[in-house]
Amino acid sequence: MLEKIFLKKKGVSFATPNYFNIQFAFMNHAKNYVIRPHLHFQKKLKKINTSEVIYLISGKLRVDFYNKSKKYLFSKTLNKGDTIMLIDQGHGFKTLKNTVMLEVKQGPYNEKTDKIKFTNIDENKIRIKN
Repeated sequence: MLEKIFLKKKGVSFATPNYFNIQFAFMNHAKNYVIRPHLHFQKKLKKINTSEVIYLISGKLRVDFYNKSKKYLFSKTLNKGDTIMLIDQGHGFKTLKNTVMLEVKQGPYNEKTDKIKFTNIDENKIRIKN
């Protein structure tokens, strides 16, 4: 959902603070701009939680947000081409149309030990926030 904010900015614009455990940047460069070849240094990092980025390739998706106490907060709707970054809260999804999405998260990841599942919100209590 952030791409709409950054589409008009030139150069590199980070949408995340530099202390987040996953970084998200938008890049907008003119034709023939060169990004010099580079390597990233290896460094040992401690993964505190798993963050993820969802890119909706096609379809329609509702994202339900929860706080760390599993209390429902609100929902947002994603459409084809939308991107959302989920950092440090609970979340659930409901596909509103046939949906194809790309999920990116930092690893290593083990579904049995890195995730706590809980009961989703009653459909009658959904509040869509724009």
